[in-house]
Amino acid sequence: MVAIPNSSYISPEDYLKGEESSPIKHEYRQGQIYVIAGANNAHVIISLNIASMLRNHLRGSGCQTYISDTKAHIESINIYYYPDVMVSCDQRDRAFNNFLRYPSLIVEVLSPTTEAFDRGDKFADYRQIESLQEYVLVSQSRLNVECFRRNSERQWVLYPYGQQDIIHLTSVDFRCAVADLYEDVTFESP
Repeated sequence: MVAIPNSSYISPEDYLKGEESSPIKHEYRQGQIYVIAGANNAHVIISLNIASMLRNHLRGSGCQTYISDTKAHIESINIYYYPDVMVSCDQRDRAFNNFLRYPSLIVEVLSPTTEAFDRGDKFADYRQIESLQEYVLVSQSRLNVECFRRNSERQWVLYPYGQQDIIHLTSVDFRCAVADLYEDVTFESP
């Protein structure tokens, strides 16, 4: 996330209007907008693999899979983010044209420039979404997935998955081999 040098407050309405015609995407945090960096091929392939598998799994269920052009709106703290993949099973989200307020699952594919933010402030912000049940971080440099799941006490519990594991996303009752998330990805040599 890269800040646009602008010290003045931008309203959510002005942000959304500007985003409709902008050739680049921006995230919005409490009056400030931030440019979204482009993704490399590994990031795009991993995101596409996850979204495709979830879309096929959820077909006919009433749940819908969304990709990186749909924003998550965290209304309580005045924030709009562009997650890599989101799932909403809440019919209220059908009323919105380019954002969701009630996702049950959010997936972020980690990149070197966003990993710290995705793990820290962004995760703290996402936790304000009452409907969110799982937040999944997927490494783009090695076969590694971390699923943070909200338990019955409303605490977030980490479920790590490695190369040989089968991931289970309970929010949508989805299972697949971790290796399937990385199909067609070529890792760079260290």
